[in-house]
Amino acid sequence: MALQRRPIPMTAPARATVPTSSTTSSIQTELDVARARGALRQIVVPPCPDLLARLQAVLAEAQPDLQVVARLASSDVAMSATLVRVANSPAYTTGGPVNTLGQALNRLGLDITAQTMTAFAVKHAIPVNHPRLKGFWQRATRQALTLRFLARQLPGLSEDLAYTYGLFCHVGLPVLLQSVRGYGSTLVEAAARIDRPFVATENANHGTDHAVVGALVARAWHLSPVVMASLRLHHDLDALGQQRVDSEVQTLMAAGLLAESFVNRYEGLPEGADWRSHGSRALLWLGAGDVDLPAWEEQLHPLLDEA
Repeated sequence: MALQRRPIPMTAPARATVPTSSTTSSIQTELDVARARGALRQIVVPPCPDLLARLQAVLAEAQPDLQVVARLASSDVAMSATLVRVANSPAYTTGGPVNTLGQALNRLGLDITAQTMTAFAVKHAIPVNHPRLKGFWQRATRQALTLRFLARQLPGLSEDLAYTYGLFCHVGLPVLLQSVRGYGSTLVEAAARIDRPFVATENANHGTDHAVVGALVARAWHLSPVVMASLRLHHDLDALGQQRVDSEVQTLMAAGLLAESFVNRYEGLPEGADWRSHGSRALLWLGAGDVDLPAWEEQLHPLLDEA
């Protein structure tokens, strides 16, 4: 079947309730079965931070109250300091420096404030202390920022969904590292092998992989079903263009693959195997051309420098 461009518009507003689709339903069933009697039984999912759960509840309201968000942010001194720092970064500086949390929130607005708070909470809930995952959260932040940028260039792609997907894209790696004996060795082996994909080595050694575990975390933390499904399928890139997978999910997968390519080039790393195999399909699905990419990459560099 020929690959077609995604339909536009693609999504409802970021905080609209996302209906459960056939894609997400089948993935939820897969997770339930694996959790009950499969390899996921041994996975310890860190509890969703209370602050993040309360933030999600506020954002789910028809008209989220920034004052409530401000009270949540002020409950943690380090988080407040992070918001002030972000508000004073070149990306958001529109005048003099801000000195208080209230000034920072007014400058950032609700969406950027919520995304920054989410990133802060996730990084503290899932610490990463392994040499193979050095700089994990810095790279995840770059992926999230790149996806948020791409959402602004691609009609119909929610910035919130894109940012969340980028932040959580590889969260299954540290969760597996904390839960599964010998997974550190698997990280070394999977990175070294060229005869099979990374996830194939994970499954051969442990019966599951970081894409599945990432989806498990997303479900346990009540993230969007679209994000959960995209995490589960983000290495199943043959799904691009297939009717069995919802267009929203395919768009996040394709945008995530493009974001990873941008981040790799920024960090001086070679292109990943997924991009080499499926990059052209991702660009076709997104409706992005060769003219777009150099301009986007140039605009991204200052954002990634801040990460």
